[in-house]
Amino acid sequence: MKTALFIVLALFSSFAFSNALNIVQKPISFSAQRRALTLEYIKQHYDPNASSIAIQPVMVVTHWTATTSLQGTWNGFNNEILSGRADIARGGRVNTSAHYLIDRDGTIYQLMPENMMARHTIGLNRRAIGIENIGSRTAPLTKAQLEANAFLIADIAKRFPIQYVIGHLEYGRFRRSALWEEKDQTYFTVKDDPGTDFMVKLRLRLRLMGLKFLEKPS
Repeated sequence: MKTALFIVLALFSSFAFSNALNIVQKPISFSAQRRALTLEYIKQHYDPNASSIAIQPVMVVTHWTATTSLQGTWNGFNNEILSGRADIARGGRVNTSAHYLIDRDGTIYQLMPENMMARHTIGLNRRAIGIENIGSRTAPLTKAQLEANAFLIADIAKRFPIQYVIGHLEYGRFRRSALWEEKDQTYFTVKDDPGTDFMVKLRLRLRLMGLKFLEKPS
C-alpha cells in the first residue's frame, strides 16, 4: 500500500513539474572560432574527413561541475579556448562545455543548441547531450537537481531517440562499443561525477515516470 501511494505521489509530482518546466536561455559564446575549434577536435579524435559539428544524440551524460558557483561555471564554459586543464589539454584547443547547466535549486539553463557538439565526454561527444550540475564530492547534488535532470531528460527524449542515460563516471563502459569514436586509446580520464548515489536515484526517478534507459552497451 505504501509503495503504491509513493508511486501515485511521484507521478502526481511528475505531472506538476512537467507543466512548470522552465528552461532559461543562457548561451555561452559559440562564435566562428569555437565552431572551427570544435571541428578541429572532431577531425583529430573522430573523423579526419568531417565537415560538420552537428551531432546525432542517442545518449544523455550527466555531470557535476566540481564547483559551487553557477556564474563561475558559466564564465568558464563561456571561454572558447581551453585553459588550465592539464588532464585533457593534449586533446585539443576547444574548451569544454555542455548543452545544459542545472543550478542547486533545480533551475535549468540551456547553454548551447542540442544539435551541436559540446566537449564534455571523451569518445562520446557526437553521440551525447551533456547536462552539468552545480555540485561536487563535498556538495552532493540536491533533490531539486534530481527532479530537474529527470524532467529535462524526459523532455530531450521527445526530440531525440535517447537509448542511454549515464553518469560521467560510467562512460568507460562504452569504450568497446560501436558508439565509442575516440581514435587515441590512451586519451581517457577516470571520473566519479555525478556520484553513484545520484545515478541510482535518477534511474529510479525515470522509471517512476514510465521511462527506462540503458546504462551500458546492449
